[in-house]
Amino acid sequence: MKQVSLLLYLFVFVSVAQAQSTETKQPPAKTAAKSAQADLELKERRAKARSLLVSLSTDARTFHDQTLRARSLARIADALWQVDPEQGRLLFRKAWEAAEVADQESDRKLQEEISQQKTRTGGRFAVNLPPNLRREVLRLAARHDRPLGEEFLEKLRLQKLEAATTTANLRPGRLQEPLAQRLSVAQELLNAGDTEHALQFAAPALTIVSMEGLNFLSNLREKNPDAADSRYSALLAGSANNPQADANTVSLLSSYIFTPHLFVTFTGNGMSTSQSASKITPASVSPELRAAFFQTASAILLRPLPQPGQDQSTSGVDAKYLVIKRLLPFFEQSAPAAMVESLRGHLNALNAVASEGARNRDEESLNRGLKPESPAADREQALLDQIERAKTSAERDSLYIQLAFMAANKGDMRARDFVSKIEESETRKQAQAYIDGELAKNSVNKKLTDQALELVHKGELTQIQKAWILTECAKILAKTDREKALEIVEEAANEARRIEVSDPALPQALIAVANALKVIDASRVWDATFDAVKAANSAEGFTGEDGEIILKFDSKGHSSINTNGVPEFDLEGIFRDLAEQDYDRAVELARGFQAEGPRAVATIAIARAILEPKKKK
Repeated sequence: MKQVSLLLYLFVFVSVAQAQSTETKQPPAKTAAKSAQADLELKERRAKARSLLVSLSTDARTFHDQTLRARSLARIADALWQVDPEQGRLLFRKAWEAAEVADQESDRKLQEEISQQKTRTGGRFAVNLPPNLRREVLRLAARHDRPLGEEFLEKLRLQKLEAATTTANLRPGRLQEPLAQRLSVAQELLNAGDTEHALQFAAPALTIVSMEGLNFLSNLREKNPDAADSRYSALLAGSANNPQADANTVSLLSSYIFTPHLFVTFTGNGMSTSQSASKITPASVSPELRAAFFQTASAILLRPLPQPGQDQSTSGVDAKYLVIKRLLPFFEQSAPAAMVESLRGHLNALNAVASEGARNRDEESLNRGLKPESPAADREQALLDQIERAKTSAERDSLYIQLAFMAANKGDMRARDFVSKIEESETRKQAQAYIDGELAKNSVNKKLTDQALELVHKGELTQIQKAWILTECAKILAKTDREKALEIVEEAANEARRIEVSDPALPQALIAVANALKVIDASRVWDATFDAVKAANSAEGFTGEDGEIILKFDSKGHSSINTNGVPEFDLEGIFRDLAEQDYDRAVELARGFQAEGPRAVATIAIARAILEPKKKK
């Protein structure tokens, strides 16, 4: 019996082993079959997505809103390009035609508004410039087809430019609109990693010293230092021989080496700065390139002053005086001694003819980007000392506003205490709303959930602000305290429902709730998005994109507008995610939008989810 049992055991063992061996040989065939099936399904989904976009493009050509028509056609073309470039090119041309009409209409309305304001105020006006739709179409088209981008640029050059934009471009160091657009497109190509095409597109604009051009070269230097330095060297050579080059030219050129992304220019009325990066780090250029800058800069700055009434420069005496004063420490560190002495002598000569305002220019503002700022504690104490000496409540209010803004920028809750000491009630109310909004944003960014929640319950915040802060806090807490995160999402939904039914902020807040539920409880996302769609159909003016929170403060002597983009309010992200879960269901949900704008945004997002799938981690 033992022998029989042993034989049976061996038979079973061998049979199982053979079965396992057979199974191990099957997966390659099964894997190939599954892969083929997956490829077939993906091809079918991509065909559906293409058909969805083509159908939307037919509708978009009849949209009454020319702005929506131009944007929708351009975005459809962008999404279609990789599967149907010919159709994409056709739609880009249709988008350009719509953008031309929309820009002309926007310009007409802008001029009417300016005229009306001048009539009311006796000549003064303040307006928000409308979106430049041709620029939006140009950027998307040039990303795919350089010749098409060049064609649109040439059309833009020949067309009449917007009066308000043209005026803005006459500031020192700014390019005219077509060249600025060219660099904007080149920057997008550079951001996408296409350095070669970015340089080709930017080339015509890199022969002029401008903020846009130097900013592009500083960005290029991070990817290709040799190419950037070569083009900067060419700018130096061209400037040295250019009779129109002046102190502002030198100041702009200095930024590439000493203060990348920070530009300082001067006019007869004062000083202007422009900064496009939070941190300013000097470029590590070769001694030869630095010497070339010193040579060009000194040649321009040491030119004799023109005769009275004949100065054609953008700067004047004051600007030359201030530029030399600002840059002299760098000459003293590295330039030849004879060059330094010449500049010192010229500075002394200019001191006799420069205005009192230039001679008394605040050193800290003049040296911005070149030297560290005074410690925050010192600046705070200086303001507190001034408050002690203030003679009127208006002076004290002004100083407390400065203290509050300084503290809020650091996320310091003492900013609220400073605001409470403002005596004028309307100013205090405005400042409280601005400061609480700024503190809440900083708290979310630093993931200080307790502080952010305290501001929700005690601060002067709107319902849309509270909804956003609560949903962001819920996402932060999702991993460590899911129950509390769910409670906070419910609170956010309740805050959203307090918003007026006709207010576009209501669907925005509900979209933020849906985005939070993606992280905390994905099973509820579809219902939450459906609620947002219903709310959108009752909210006139809801577009489904460009979500933002705007903080405004305006009082005598102080004015600030802080615009913060909030993608959690937009349809694109949530509909992309829903499409990846269930394409057909997402399409049906998007069709629930009654307005053309949000329906187009959601539909394009769904198609992109299929045509441009996210890379798996």
